This record gives sequence, structure tokens and C-alpha cells, in this order.
Amino acid sequence: MAGLRERARRAVQAELAAVALELFTERGFDEVTVDDIARAAGVSKRSFFRYFPAKEDAVFGGVQVMSDDIADQLTARPAGEPPWESLHAVLRDWVARIDAESRATLRLIERTPSLRARFQQRREEARSRIATALAARAGLDPFTADLLTSAAGAAVDCASREWLRRGPDADHAHLLDTAFTHLRPACATP
Repeated sequence: MAGLRERARRAVQAELAAVALELFTERGFDEVTVDDIARAAGVSKRSFFRYFPAKEDAVFGGVQVMSDDIADQLTARPAGEPPWESLHAVLRDWVARIDAESRATLRLIERTPSLRARFQQRREEARSRIATALAARAGLDPFTADLLTSAAGAAVDCASREWLRRGPDADHAHLLDTAFTHLRPACATP
């Protein structure tokens, strides 16, 4: 589990990301500067760069926090629980947290080419952290942990795309459950 200092850092990073996303949604990504974000968050530009190396990364601050939290939650799952079930339980919990703001963020990413490219990079980094945590928790070899984590990521991606297509009344958690059921490995351990 993350220490107090790291949790405080994550909280500040998440707050800065939320302020940035609100501005990006209101004005458009290209129309917002780092100075605008820092001013709206009540911090200096220099402070902003302590948390994010670039403006694009503010969109994905939540991805970093999320992947760290998912890794922590996987580590805390019951030792005898099958890895696929652990991934499903933790990711289902995260999907339940997604709301209208996430829809706006996903649409912003889809409309902005530089964000789409950065999103893929950040997702790959997150997937790697999650696979490492899964391997350590479940005693899996790196290949199996990577395979299961990649399949879980595909389930989340497909469920999220369908959630966006269906609109605000769609049940995101049910879509994720369906995806995990369809992809359930015949044998989740080596």
C-alpha cells in the first residue's frame, strides 16, 4: 500500500487533473494553457510541472492514480483468489466510479490527436504496472500476468466503447461483466 506522503501526492495530482479536465472540456484542449490550469487550481506553473511533465499529462493524471490504486488493490485481494477474478473485481470497482466527467474526458481524447497518442502510451505504462502487481500477488510468470492484464484491458476498452455508444442510461458495470465473462480464460493460471 502507498504511504501517507504518496497518497497526499496522488490526491494533489488528481485535483490538478480535475481542474485541467474541466477547463479542457469548457474551452477545448488547445485553447487552455498550463498558466490557465495553475491559476484555476491556485498553484504556480512550477508546481503544476512537479506533478505533470506536460499539459497532455494532466488529462491522464487520473490514469496514473488509477493504475497505482489498481495495483494496490490487486495486492490486497485474497491470496487464493484466481487472478482473472481479482482483475474483474478490482476493475469492476473502478468502472463503478466512472461518471459523466469520464464520458467528457473520453470524448476529449477522441477529438484530440495528441491526446490519443499520449493516452495509448499512458495505458501501456499502466498495464505494465498492473501486470507486475498481478504477477507478484498471484505468483504468475510475467507472460501470463501480461496476457491476463491485456485481456482485462481489452474487456474494459470494449465495455467502455459500448457504454459511450449506448448513452447515459447504459449500465457500464453490466457491460464489463459481460466482457469478462466472454473472455474468461479456460485456465487462468499457468
